Amino acid sequence: MGQLYSSRRVLVVDDNSDAAALVAELLSLQGYAVAVAHGGREALAVAREFVPEVVFLDIGMPEMDGYEVATALRRAAWLPAPRIVALTAWGNAQARARSAACGFDAHLVKPARVDTLLSEAASGHQVH
Repeated sequence: MGQLYSSRRVLVVDDNSDAAALVAELLSLQGYAVAVAHGGREALAVAREFVPEVVFLDIGMPEMDGYEVATALRRAAWLPAPRIVALTAWGNAQARARSAACGFDAHLVKPARVDTLLSEAASGHQVH
């Protein structure tokens, strides 16, 4: 499976460095090119350089939360529309509705299943 998606770029954003490292390692082992950011502002800077096709984005982060980051990514003229997936502890209806309104394509609740994470990574928009 990893070889099929080896050129796909995935950005993992989480203020919990252990959580970010775990998801990044899982995706790297599957052949994805992975970048990690530990906050919202850092995520925007990394996205500008890395140009991800998929973004796994925590919502509950200090300073700039995932909702703000998703909104900024959707408005960024320099970034072709990536698949943005919430990967968060917030799973109630209000959080899901707000994530959809801010431009998230999917909403996963931690801890997410490995097969679900890999499926979401594979669902990113193809670059031709």
